[in-house]
Amino acid sequence: MIPALPQDVSEPLVERIVHSFYALIRQDAVLGPIFEERIGDGWDAHLATMVDFWSSLTLMSGRYGGKPHVAHFGLGLTTEHFERWLALFEEVVDTHCAGPAAALFIGRARRVADSLQIGLN
Repeated sequence: MIPALPQDVSEPLVERIVHSFYALIRQDAVLGPIFEERIGDGWDAHLATMVDFWSSLTLMSGRYGGKPHVAHFGLGLTTEHFERWLALFEEVVDTHCAGPAAALFIGRARRVADSLQIGLN
């Protein structure tokens, strides 16, 4: 049986978290340059893809059909990069929600980070 989603998890919440997170990423001295080099002028498309990705992860919308491991291949990401990514993501989540909703986002983010680290090493 699939557990029920927290009631306050919604598409608008996913969009706020994604946009706030990547605004923070773009300003980050460690991660910003990595994202800027890969994404360049494609931020609108990237944000739309990430909203679909997080909607699929948290709301089971099924909108994301990409391959995260392929997208992150060749970036030279280290454990420190993933730790920084998680710290920033958790900071953003904590400003937008709490309780079960925050736990859902953070739990999924940790699984994503673990999966990418395993798949890229």
